[in-house]
Amino acid sequence: MKPTSAYTETADGVAESATGDNALTTTATASPLPIGDRNANPRGVGFWALVREDFAVHGREWMNQGFWALFWHRFGNWRMGVRFKLIRAPFTLVYRLMFKFCEMACGIKLSYNVPVGRRVRLEHFGGMILGARSIGNDVTLRQNTTLGVASKADLAAKPTIEDGCDIGAGVCILGNVRIGQGSKIGANAVVTKDIPPYSVAVGIPAKVIKTLPSGLDSPGSAAAAQPSGGEL
Repeated sequence: MKPTSAYTETADGVAESATGDNALTTTATASPLPIGDRNANPRGVGFWALVREDFAVHGREWMNQGFWALFWHRFGNWRMGVRFKLIRAPFTLVYRLMFKFCEMACGIKLSYNVPVGRRVRLEHFGGMILGARSIGNDVTLRQNTTLGVASKADLAAKPTIEDGCDIGAGVCILGNVRIGQGSKIGANAVVTKDIPPYSVAVGIPAKVIKTLPSGLDSPGSAAAAQPSGGEL
């Protein structure tokens, strides 16, 4: 069994990690985030093909809030492929209005400069703040999920969600951490350190309680991460 690590933050914003009797202090800052100066939609697939795929993933429901949040995210990226700023300006205005509308009407904040992969499902809308470094393919995210910084000392320190991850309701994933491919995070967990691929993590702070066989990272299969007596 691997020793667990505890993380605290000092007064000057330095993260400290202690494992057993050995303590490690790090002042490393995260690399810069994408600035949104280009079309960051997945390569090799057109805008409308992405929209059709997102529509299918969200049950072909026109009123599905997750679908519309992703639609305007894809649109926000597509417009950056318009070379001339003057021509792009009306598309930018539409995007900004609809981005704010999705925040208010859907309860989902997902800026276009967060790279999002294919077949992502935003399930059970509301209270979703998705400020990630990137979100991979075949990821499922649920209501009241927060992806963001752990400290104002490093506003670029945001999480990376790899392919096939399944994130339960009420989860907070904070800081420059990586959720490994195919991992499942149980409801209401707080993640402040890396989660290895194909792991089940639950609790506050989140701890790995199980390793999954590779290949079980199909979208929408969060049941394996459900804590006893809990609900994703």
